[in-house]
Amino acid sequence: MAQVIFLHGASSSGKSTIAKALQRRIEKPFWHISIDHLRDAGVLPTERFKNGDFRWTDARAAFFDGFHGSLKAYADAGNDLILEHILDTEGWLETLADLLAEHDVFFAAVHCPIELLIDREAARGDRPIGSAKRDYETIHIGKRYDIELQSEDSTEANVEKLLITWRTGNRSSSFVEVKSA
Repeated sequence: MAQVIFLHGASSSGKSTIAKALQRRIEKPFWHISIDHLRDAGVLPTERFKNGDFRWTDARAAFFDGFHGSLKAYADAGNDLILEHILDTEGWLETLADLLAEHDVFFAAVHCPIELLIDREAARGDRPIGSAKRDYETIHIGKRYDIELQSEDSTEANVEKLLITWRTGNRSSSFVEVKSA
């Protein structure tokens, strides 16, 4: 059984910062994995999506189906994961709960004030303007977490809080609910 620490928050909420610091501190060799890693590595033909050669809406479902399947494959092979993801599509929580049912999933919310999200999104320049606000308004609705982190707290404080709670082994998130349903 692999362990998965799932960081869920709006675009630009601070998931990557927490994940990197967590990976440096955690006592096991966790992989840090996210969609951004695939994008930044050039896996996607990003420029061709941007210039209109291809439509992202045509490729999106297959891309995420493959990404979600890869998470199961990594975990099934015995790799522990720090996963950053945004569950912004109906059914993804249930799909991932099913795919990762044999593994220990620790579901962590990363919250960030809307004003800060908007500022970060603009400063980054690599996100569609408005996506952080849309995420902020929708992605946490109806989800239960093992822990809720606030991005305005220090990274060190968030990592420490996460590690203390993760190490207890207590899980009561939406992943447990979906798995037992």
